[in-house]
Amino acid sequence: MVEFRYARGRIAESVQYISEEMREFDDEYADRSWQAYREDKKLQKLMDRTVENILTALIEVSGTLLVEEGIALDNYGEVLSRCAALYSFSEEERLLLAKLALQRNRLAHRYLNLRWQAIETYAKTAGLIRRLLNDVLQREEAKG
Repeated sequence: MVEFRYARGRIAESVQYISEEMREFDDEYADRSWQAYREDKKLQKLMDRTVENILTALIEVSGTLLVEEGIALDNYGEVLSRCAALYSFSEEERLLLAKLALQRNRLAHRYLNLRWQAIETYAKTAGLIRRLLNDVLQREEAKG
């Protein structure tokens, strides 16, 4: 098996990227209604893409951390759940984070009637994502 090593500092850079995308969502889109979303195709694309970027990068970071721990998993939901387990998230919190993988897929594959649900799910789970990112960043800083 080939040994995998993520470039030093790359996880911290990815966490910074996710944080910036989350800040953009909060500043630009968090207060948008279903009505505004439904009526504005450009807004739909911007909101969908921002959340998809956040979730894809979160899955990448989580998967990288697990690979570094020697843990291989079969799907994105398991990756998010298992990564949260590294930081002692509760079973309920892990399940909520795991469900984000489905939401990411809905956005990435353009499931037209489920995209708003994906946006809402992300918004409700943003606090958990921030907590996970903080834990990841602390771990990276401790590694030096």
